[in-house]
Amino acid sequence: MRKDHRPYWMWASMSGAARAYARHFVVPQFDSVGEGTLFTRPWGIEAIGPNMRLGRHVHINAAPGLNTKLCVWNAGERWGRLDIGDYVLISPGTQIISSISIEIGANTMIASQVYISDSDWHGTYDRLREAGQARPMVIGPNVWIGVKAIIGKGVHIGENSIIGAGSVVTRDVPANVIAAGNPAEVRRDLDPNGPYHRRAELFGEPDKLARFTEAVRREQLKANSTWGWLRSKIWPSVED
Repeated sequence: MRKDHRPYWMWASMSGAARAYARHFVVPQFDSVGEGTLFTRPWGIEAIGPNMRLGRHVHINAAPGLNTKLCVWNAGERWGRLDIGDYVLISPGTQIISSISIEIGANTMIASQVYISDSDWHGTYDRLREAGQARPMVIGPNVWIGVKAIIGKGVHIGENSIIGAGSVVTRDVPANVIAAGNPAEVRRDLDPNGPYHRRAELFGEPDKLARFTEAVRREQLKANSTWGWLRSKIWPSVED
């Protein structure tokens, strides 16, 4: 489809149903959820285990065929922990799985199909036990992780750094750099003074932002009709 054919009333109803689903089925899976947190396509978001906390204005997204999974594992002697800071963006298809401790700093952006885990989950020779294979990891504030990157156990990624798409991070990445490759290596330094524009800037006036977003959507969909949407589903044309 070249455009969204839904009339505004349909978009508003579907958005309201998604918010209700998130409140009923997704939010209770977390120990705490900050104000303004948004779950897009929440029926595609899996949250498994205790000790998971979300900051303010976190956006967690799923998409058709790309479920997003946040999981804290019971390793026998302990449960893992997952702490996600304010204004973090998690894109569709991402998996974050903790056996001991994962911290994600404020304003970090995680692209689609990223895999983050603090454990190898079994040994080289003992494929039955996870014991001794976990190390805590920290992803600092304002980090940008590219599509399909893999972030391994014990890694610390410093503030403002960028991880290239498809990279495999097996050791620490300092602040203010671009790292890429398998294994990921520093490719370029960034100016620590930026100036950086962080996701937090989008939410300085959250009520105003919400009104603006709704007004834009209403304007985009105002010419759509229920019949036009139905026709596009049953008899789509090259112009749809």
